[in-house]
Amino acid sequence: MGRQDLVVHAFARDDENTVVSPGASRFGLIVSKAVGPAVTRHRVARRLRHICAEVMLEVPATSDVVIRALPGAADLSSSDLQRQVRSGLKKLGYIDPAKDARS
Repeated sequence: MGRQDLVVHAFARDDENTVVSPGASRFGLIVSKAVGPAVTRHRVARRLRHICAEVMLEVPATSDVVIRALPGAADLSSSDLQRQVRSGLKKLGYIDPAKDARS
C-alpha cells in the first residue's frame, strides 16, 4: 500500500514451509540510494527498524512485511514515519484500526 513517502507490502505466509522460526512476523526494509547519502539512508533505516519493533506485536505472527522508503522519507520525523507505516498496515488489514489508539 503506497503512502506518500513509504510503500508498505504485506504477505501472509505458510509456516509449514518456512525455514526460520515459525510464529514470528518478519520485517524487511528497502532504503535505496535515491533516499540520500549513506548517513541519511542509515538514519532512515534505524528509525524504520525501531518502528517495526513497536508494530511487530500488533501484526499477525505469520506475516511478512516489506517497507520501501521513498526519497521523501529522509525529511520526515520519526512520528511521521510511524504514522505512515501504521496507516499502510491498517489499509492492508494487518493492524486492527479499532485496537489502534495511537492514531
